[in-house]
Amino acid sequence: MAFWQQVGGLIRPRSALEIGPSNAWALLILWMAFYSNAANPGYVNRAAITRKCYRLVSMKMQGIAKIGLLSAGICGAGLLLAQSYPHAFPREGVKKLFENERITIWEVNWIKNVPQPFHRHLYDMAGVYLRYGHVQITTLDGKVTPGFYFEPPFPYFQLRGRTHKEEAVGGPNDPEELAIMVDLKEPEATGAVTSSQMPPAFPREGAKDVLDNARVRMWDYAWLPERPVAMHIHDRDSVEITVTGGTLRVKTPDGKEEIRTVAMKDARFVPRGRVDSEEAVDSSPRAITIELK
Repeated sequence: MAFWQQVGGLIRPRSALEIGPSNAWALLILWMAFYSNAANPGYVNRAAITRKCYRLVSMKMQGIAKIGLLSAGICGAGLLLAQSYPHAFPREGVKKLFENERITIWEVNWIKNVPQPFHRHLYDMAGVYLRYGHVQITTLDGKVTPGFYFEPPFPYFQLRGRTHKEEAVGGPNDPEELAIMVDLKEPEATGAVTSSQMPPAFPREGAKDVLDNARVRMWDYAWLPERPVAMHIHDRDSVEITVTGGTLRVKTPDGKEEIRTVAMKDARFVPRGRVDSEEAVDSSPRAITIELK
């Protein structure tokens, strides 16, 4: 049954005179449900919604003097809800690092004294805050609050739909906030896993499970010199975000070897199915890895 038919079934008074609060609420719920359709995040066809709302109101309320006011109020509320805002990224201070069909990776810098627009997060988002800075957050009702304090690195997850603007504040010697953020472009977890007899990349000895929910699992791990990680398979697509730099020796089953030097805020996508082993050869590189579910 079509969405409109399902919701329309809620609005069935026996006569126009019996229109009451429950039906008014049903119309408003119809607006909100359409607007928050996860299959098309951020897409708003206000003209189509208005026509639907007008036809429903007209059929149910024709000939009633107060109907015009009620329908106008409901449709006005719907238009307010349907206000569109740009996605959170890109914006000034933000750089795209990687994109494929599942994710987009962003380096996000909050630059002091740079005005930012209101925006809406169209996707669920996971990430790691790498540097704390003073940020003020303004919501649509005009309320201004300071951003939360954290000790970096700070793993983070946020559901889609949040609408606000964030602006860096502070004196000339205050640090500016920095994070690597990952937009999860799929509306829900896919459960994509590569099966293998080989041990998975995580969990592993020394790795801390720092965040786990229906969309992602995040691991904090530091490679130690002379402590190689045995050959393993990355059974899930993942994003590796470097917290502390250093150099790794990476080996693959075909005997190839790569010396990989990483620096703080580096981020790379690791596709599921990759098999390798790693060993720190300079310093103790540390990363937070976001596994996609």
